Amino acid sequence: MFGDFDFDVIWRTAPYLFKEGMTFTLTLTAMATAGGIVFGTLLAMMRLSRFGWLSAVAGTYVNLMRSLPLLLVIFWFYFLVPYIGAWIIGSSTPIKVGAYWSSVITFTMFEAAFFCEIMRAGIQSISRGQTYAAYALGLNYWQAMGSVILPQAFRNMIPVLLTQTIVLFQDTSLVYVLSITDFLGAASKVAQRDGRLVEMYVFAAVVYFIICFAASRLVRRLQQRVAIVR
Repeated sequence: MFGDFDFDVIWRTAPYLFKEGMTFTLTLTAMATAGGIVFGTLLAMMRLSRFGWLSAVAGTYVNLMRSLPLLLVIFWFYFLVPYIGAWIIGSSTPIKVGAYWSSVITFTMFEAAFFCEIMRAGIQSISRGQTYAAYALGLNYWQAMGSVILPQAFRNMIPVLLTQTIVLFQDTSLVYVLSITDFLGAASKVAQRDGRLVEMYVFAAVVYFIICFAASRLVRRLQQRVAIVR
């Protein structure tokens, strides 16, 4: 079955795959995760706000993003962001965003909808008594959230946040539609150039499996440690 399997093409192209492809994949995953958590936390606080209109705006955004295919959102942002940027700065022509930053913005805003729901559940898991205790100590709303509620919510939600990050890591392969060279895109280029489709796609699948499986095991261990702390 593997008589014609060329291991040499994997060995020869591995430096390119990891230096060019995996570097971008991990960078996009890290940037979208960090931005998504920050924006998602803000959305979660808006959804839990006592102001109905604020909650409605955040709820509409979250439901819209969670209802659309990620591939469609990637195309949408890629063609729309230059016009939004031009509108913000008052330019008469679309600004140049480029595929790289377009992908970062897209994944950040898309993942924020999912991180929002995770953080909303985390905030709601903290008893109201702690909020009242923070107010009794003289803290205002933002101080109570920043010093009492959010740190506990983040600790409770770490396993779920990391699980969503693993999903994000897998989804970054969709940037091929913007002609960006991520890990899978780099493997695809080599496969078509050298006519070794089986070797490169098998290797890409093995690498994704190893990374995601190791990350999943780490999440499981963290989940057990968080449960013990509780």
